[in-house]
Amino acid sequence: MNSKITIISSEKNWIEHSALNQLNRIAEFEGMRRIVGLPDLHPGKIPVGAAFITEDVIYPHIVSSDIGCAMSLFLTSLEKRKMKVDKWISKLDNLNSFRDVIIPEETLHNIENMPYSSEIGTIGGGNHFAELQEVDTVFDKKIFESYNLKKDKLMLLIHSGSRIYGHEILDKYIRKHKAQNGLSMKSDVGINYLKEHNDAILWAKTNRDIIAYRFLSTIGANTNATKLIDSIHNSIEVKKIGNKNFYIHRKGAAPANNGLTVIPGSRGALTYLVIPYEDTSMSGYSIAHGAGRKWKRGICKAKLRNLYTKDSIKTTKLKSRVICHDKDLLFEEAPEAYKNIEKVVDSLVEANIIKVVATLKPIFTYKN
Repeated sequence: MNSKITIISSEKNWIEHSALNQLNRIAEFEGMRRIVGLPDLHPGKIPVGAAFITEDVIYPHIVSSDIGCAMSLFLTSLEKRKMKVDKWISKLDNLNSFRDVIIPEETLHNIENMPYSSEIGTIGGGNHFAELQEVDTVFDKKIFESYNLKKDKLMLLIHSGSRIYGHEILDKYIRKHKAQNGLSMKSDVGINYLKEHNDAILWAKTNRDIIAYRFLSTIGANTNATKLIDSIHNSIEVKKIGNKNFYIHRKGAAPANNGLTVIPGSRGALTYLVIPYEDTSMSGYSIAHGAGRKWKRGICKAKLRNLYTKDSIKTTKLKSRVICHDKDLLFEEAPEAYKNIEKVVDSLVEANIIKVVATLKPIFTYKN
């Protein structure tokens, strides 16, 4: 293992050797100073679940095309004791597209000049989702209440990013500027990329806000939900250390400097609310963003088709339900395709990086 690489994990948590090999190759990139693999690390075009710290140069393809992808957690006005799950699921199940849900005129006016404005407020495919959750267990009541969290109120977790806009930005810099070889932060090209990167982050935040509005509007709930967390796990953060600027590239890694953070499991597992400790330098100022994939998408259906019927795959072991009209996606995103979230979180706890505040349990998950 290259000396620049740190792996945060435990003996109980499984990490694929191919992901470690990928980290070793990236460690040789010009300007790469440090890499931290987190417990949810798994292979991809760029390994997911890692923080990459560079000096003087940035690598847009490490962040990938889904710039600004994040987990946003909203506190809704919905009361647990008044849940109407069957009714809510029926309304979402009968929805053709979130585009059919009209948004307020003022919101339309605010986004009409943004790129791809017609795409804002759409979830996208893959592992993106909107999930209604209830509080399961509170481990630190003081911290829980300091964020105005309520045990009797339901939460809405949104996972989505910058969609086609982020793809366009990366594609342009790869084609025109060979960004896969790195962009100097002493050049106009590097500076311009970061500006467009920040525009995509704003786009993605707006996207999640409108998704939340459309979700709540569809089920007939009060749409004035309070955003508690916006944890961006695909981005570049500029961090000054001493008199130097470093660039933290996060690919499937949540920042550890924004207070309360959410780490979701699969659709059939608990979500964790955690607080990072003050010094997270050992983990690259980052924490895990989720459970991390265990299986590649292409093998999921073959592994699981005999374990589920077309109906049973829409109900999890936690008795939560899934709304998804894409049969293949139901298998690709099945709980079995993901790592054990408890082992991922325990690895961070054992490394003294986070403290668990509470867990949330899924009620139902909506996917395109």
